[in-house]
Amino acid sequence: MKYLITSTLLLALGLSACVYEPEQFEESSSAPASGSSSEIGTVRAINSGKQICNPSISQDTANYPGAMLWLNFGGVLNVTPKDSNYTTRQVVQHDRLTVTNQDNEVVWYLMMDSTDCQFQDPEWSTHPNFVVATRGVDSEGSKGCTDLDYGIFAARMSDHKQFWLVDKGLGEFTTPHLWVDPSVTDLDTTASDTTVQGFFGTENVRLVYVDTKSEINFVDFANGGVKKTVKLKKPAEMQKENWTPDSPMISPDGKFIVFNAVKIMGNSTVMKSYIQKLDANATAVEMERSSDMMGEPMQPHWFKYGARLFVTWTEVSENNFFVKGDLSLAETQDGSLGRTVMREISLDANAPADLAMQWVGSVIEIAPVPMTGGRSPDGKFLATGYQNGFMLELP
Repeated sequence: MKYLITSTLLLALGLSACVYEPEQFEESSSAPASGSSSEIGTVRAINSGKQICNPSISQDTANYPGAMLWLNFGGVLNVTPKDSNYTTRQVVQHDRLTVTNQDNEVVWYLMMDSTDCQFQDPEWSTHPNFVVATRGVDSEGSKGCTDLDYGIFAARMSDHKQFWLVDKGLGEFTTPHLWVDPSVTDLDTTASDTTVQGFFGTENVRLVYVDTKSEINFVDFANGGVKKTVKLKKPAEMQKENWTPDSPMISPDGKFIVFNAVKIMGNSTVMKSYIQKLDANATAVEMERSSDMMGEPMQPHWFKYGARLFVTWTEVSENNFFVKGDLSLAETQDGSLGRTVMREISLDANAPADLAMQWVGSVIEIAPVPMTGGRSPDGKFLATGYQNGFMLELP
């Protein structure tokens, strides 16, 4: 999920992933691995001075605390490798999924196969042991990778094994997210990893993604799976005004999503956000901009802390939807580039539509910098990345 760039540079879809031909930025000098501390906390550079995208905060505070998942660009990677198989020179763009800790050390990675062309859209699932991404192969089997066909797969953090959720027929702008029953803690390693039950330890698995017709698809593997895929309803204004959904994120209870909506208007990009129940008949409800907000809510994520549930999002000033600033510098930490906020919410999937989603209290600022990759389950870290990748350890 999740990057920010300058407003009219990339008038494309898929604002939470490298789902376009990305602009290559000039390399900058490396930021200190020790991080820059200030009133907002400690900012640490990830892949220092090199470009990344798709930042996704770790959902595993036991095995990968203070870490983030991201997607690389080509050339040189400025990280501490986990082992000799993780190359940092002559790197091919989007050829691996990488998890680094706050010290910029690679703690987990997955390289693409020789028949693959690239990865896209990596996102940590709601479960600490699984991540989800798309993988593109040439539709004609050519090594030139000129006409890509994408599928969605899950990867298991514990042993790197992979499972195809949707094997083909998708495009670059898929931005999948995965929910796995949180009661699954110990996997049966003797079970077949070719079935949903065997791979995840449960059939209670849910997937959302955006298809090639710009519709959000919902797959419930406990109720028919891919054969009974549900297409969620678009709000009337999205259909009429040609808004495109992007980056649906499933709630911790597996019953709702938050997502971006994107529209190109001339030389500018407009974004807003919605919440929707995972039901074929449910209508998406816009997250309205209140008077105390800098801008429209962007890149929304769920954040569960104990029994409390929040939605976090990024706000930026008008015509500054895409930010490339170095967040380790004091002059970028005054809110001028944007901020990261949250608001508590109450969800009830069994309630009437007007009571199913209720905001609690007002908007709370987490940090005066825009961080698009979500907040860690322990509340201690935020992640972001597009031209520069950063983690913020909150005070």
